[in-house]
Amino acid sequence: MFFFSNFKNSKSLSLFNSRLFSSESHGFKHNYHDFHLVDPSIWPVFTSLGALLLTNGSVIYFHSSDAFWMKLGLLQVIVGMIGWWRDVINESFQYHTPVVQRGLRLGFILFIVSEVMFFFGFFWGFFHSSLAPSIFIGGIWPPKGIEPFDPWTIPLANTLILLLSGAAITWAHHAIIADEKEDTRAAFMVTLFLAAYFTLLQLYEYISAPFSISDSVYGATFFMMTGFHGFHVLIGTIFIAVCFMRFKLGHFTPSHHIGFEAAAWYWHFVDVVWLFLFGVVYWWGGILVNEEDFYSFVKEFMN
Repeated sequence: MFFFSNFKNSKSLSLFNSRLFSSESHGFKHNYHDFHLVDPSIWPVFTSLGALLLTNGSVIYFHSSDAFWMKLGLLQVIVGMIGWWRDVINESFQYHTPVVQRGLRLGFILFIVSEVMFFFGFFWGFFHSSLAPSIFIGGIWPPKGIEPFDPWTIPLANTLILLLSGAAITWAHHAIIADEKEDTRAAFMVTLFLAAYFTLLQLYEYISAPFSISDSVYGATFFMMTGFHGFHVLIGTIFIAVCFMRFKLGHFTPSHHIGFEAAAWYWHFVDVVWLFLFGVVYWWGGILVNEEDFYSFVKEFMN
C-alpha cells in the first residue's frame, strides 16, 4: 500500500477532482500551456541499469547456475518500475491535460503495435517450421514423437475464460464512465478472478505437457509463444490490479481514467493474441500434416 499512500486524500487529488477541465486551462499547474514538461528523474537511469544487470546476470546464470546477479537485477528493475509509475500517477493529478492524454494514448497504441510485431515474429517462425517440415523432424507436423494437446479441453476453456474477462473489463470501463462504483468494483473482481484462473490452468497444462521446450522445433515454438503470452497475461493482471487499487482510492473519474484505458487496451490485445494461438498453434498446428497433404489441400482449395 506504500505505493498509493501518498495519493489518498492528498491536495493534488483534491485539485484533480475539483478543478479538472475547468475554464482556467483545465485547472492544471503551469496553466500557461497544455503540455507537460517532465521534471528530471532518476528512475530511467536506475531502471536501465537494472535491466543491464538482469540481462548480464541471466547470462551468468545460464553458464554457472549462479542466480545472484540475475535476482539483483530483477529486484532493481521492479523497484525502478514502482518508483517510476508512482511518479507518473502523482503527475496525472495536475499535469495530464487533454493534450497530454492524447499523447499518452498515442504512445500506448504504438507500444501495442510493437507488441504485435513481437508476436508476429513468433508466428512467422511457427509457420516457417510447420508449412514445410524439415526431414530432421520426419517431414511431418507435428514432428514424430510429439503428442500435441487436445484443443477442445484446457485450451478451449482458457479461450472462453479470456473472452469473458475481456467482456468484464469492458463492463468495468462502461461502469467507470457511468460513475457506477458498485458495478465497477464487481467488474474488476470478475476480471481479476478470470485472469488468475487462466494462469492456473496454463500452469497445469505446462506441468502435464507430454513434451518439453527441448523437444524439437515444435516444443520450442509452442512454449515460447504460449509462455510469452502467459507472461503478458501476468503483466496485464498486475496492471488491472493496480487500476483496481487506484479506483478504490478515488483516482478515476468518468472523464479522466487514462491509466485504466491503457490497461483495458492491453488486456484486449492479450485476448486477441490468444485467439490466434488457439486457432493456429493448438488447433491447426496439432493436426498431423505432411508436405504432400499440404500441397494437395492448397491445390483443392485453389480449384
